[in-house]
Amino acid sequence: MPIPFETLIPYGIIVAMFGISGGGLSAVRYWQNGGKRMRRSCDQWDMVMMERDRRLTGSLRGQSDTPIAPPGFELNNPWKAEKRII
Repeated sequence: MPIPFETLIPYGIIVAMFGISGGGLSAVRYWQNGGKRMRRSCDQWDMVMMERDRRLTGSLRGQSDTPIAPPGFELNNPWKAEKRII
């Protein structure tokens, strides 16, 4: 006895919605990373370099090859110092 085609319609809708949502999520992540693939296995050094790139270029994935830092970058220090008691 064959399966009626009406029972396959909901499964087709479910598969299509999973495909659309997965493709949309992939496109949004690709767009947020500046058109580059997602980074994997980032250690502490990579995190520090990504923060430096963000402070230099304004983008987490952007990189700059200019030898001179932009104005105001010399005062934009990420290191936190403890406050003096005296």
